[in-house]
Amino acid sequence: MFRTQVMVILPEVLLAVSAMAILLLDLVIKRKSVFALLTCAAAAFAFFAVTGAQGAAWGGMFIADGYSSFFKAIFLISLVLPAASSAGYLDVERAGHGEYYALMLFATTGMMVMASAGDLITVYLGLELMSLSLYVLAGFMRGSTRSNEAALKYFLLGSFASALLLFGISLTYGLTGSTEIGAVASYIMSHGLSGNPALAFATILYVAAFGFKIAAVPFHMWAPDVYEGSPTPVTAFMSVGPKAAGFAVIGRVLMLALGPMTFEWTGLIIALSILSMVAGNILAIAQTNIKRMLAYSSIAHAGYVLLGIAAGGAEGLASAMSYLFIYAFMNIGAFTVVTLLTTEGVNAEDLEEYSGLSKTHPLLAALMLIFMFSLTGIPPTAGFAGKFYLFSTVINAGYLWLAVIAVLMSVVSAFFYLRVVMYMYMREPGHREHRMERSFGARLALGITALAVLALGLMPAGLIDLARSAAANFKG
Repeated sequence: MFRTQVMVILPEVLLAVSAMAILLLDLVIKRKSVFALLTCAAAAFAFFAVTGAQGAAWGGMFIADGYSSFFKAIFLISLVLPAASSAGYLDVERAGHGEYYALMLFATTGMMVMASAGDLITVYLGLELMSLSLYVLAGFMRGSTRSNEAALKYFLLGSFASALLLFGISLTYGLTGSTEIGAVASYIMSHGLSGNPALAFATILYVAAFGFKIAAVPFHMWAPDVYEGSPTPVTAFMSVGPKAAGFAVIGRVLMLALGPMTFEWTGLIIALSILSMVAGNILAIAQTNIKRMLAYSSIAHAGYVLLGIAAGGAEGLASAMSYLFIYAFMNIGAFTVVTLLTTEGVNAEDLEEYSGLSKTHPLLAALMLIFMFSLTGIPPTAGFAGKFYLFSTVINAGYLWLAVIAVLMSVVSAFFYLRVVMYMYMREPGHREHRMERSFGARLALGITALAVLALGLMPAGLIDLARSAAANFKG
């Protein structure tokens, strides 16, 4: 019994132990990036080795199933690719402190715990482990005012979101007598609490807390400043992993624990989706800093993914999950281009820095074009396949008007995504020579993301089938 429980949680244990080893052996481990990547490889191997060991462990507080496995694959992708591109970036910024990789490992451990949470207390523990690590990573550039400001804003607003979550958990426990997700759903169903005002208020608190973690409007105010001020590989990491973790918990809490109250929270999700798509895309138009532009872009993409949650049921959740998987590659790829162009004294964040990139670095410009096309949703990239499946699911669920809004906002997004392409291909290089950081890890990450975006765009069926299988238990 104990052996089974250890096997179920083995990937998380490997990540946590390795993070502690980096902290304790900081002076001994010279190439911390290599050690961190080897840890990621070991965790990935353990993850695939124990995928058959499914079920509840630790008194039902931790659940290993297809749903959690799908999200853990996203978390490992969001860890490995930015970690690979971090070594050269940290050398340029002279910030190669050992705790950097330890914090990334701890944050990923928290995400994986969130995805496997079978209890609201486990949700909170995983969220805090993830959040506390991200607060420090956001302010990792100690000599940068922007980085310090980003960490402070993220910490203050994140603490407020955690308080909302705890308040919601306390209300749920007071009404149902349990924090176990399955038990909460059973109690609500058997005692007819679906219209209870206190439980409806708890639902609002959950939506607000999780809305902050996925940067949905109106809980998005932290994202642009934090994305801009954080180290670029950290921005790539936090733009995918924490967002996916937030959606993993939304599936567990809203669609399972509060499943009998679908009518109460569906309207909230639809409102957040519309606000996020509209505000994210429109505000991105005014941005000339590419990291801020991608920050508002991530807000809009959170709105797209919320469409799948609003559609409900296994098919709606599967469409959201597949889109998150695709989003991981195209967004990390875009940030990796920014990382590669970052050289000593130049952050490569202003759009003017991309003028004439096709003439100085044609391959890099071509890869950035692929990522911009995918984020827009232009075929044959993965972004188009993901949006097509997502919007089709929303239409089949009876929300044609919502799909129309999403399509219109995708058209709006073409302006700022294709503006980057225009700068690269239709402008002459500026006075500054385009230098590129010679980082093998970043180049490898760039190649992997580009291949994934093209492959998933041409052959999305396998991913969609995996998502459907993982979401099969979420009936709506």
